[in-house]
Amino acid sequence: MRNAVKVLRNTTDKKEASDLLPKVASLIDKLAKRRVIHKNKAGNLKSSLTVLVNKL
Repeated sequence: MRNAVKVLRNTTDKKEASDLLPKVASLIDKLAKRRVIHKNKAGNLKSSLTVLVNKL
């Protein structure tokens, strides 16, 4: 998950980031569902990544 988030954060292309966002969000949701990460952390991560992609 951390590698996927890093790749998304380092992406400068809007289209590529928009394609990656749903995949990374799904991965984060799966980890939260299995209690690997806390659900609030998952929400915060998804929110910050969405804001980052929208700023591109």
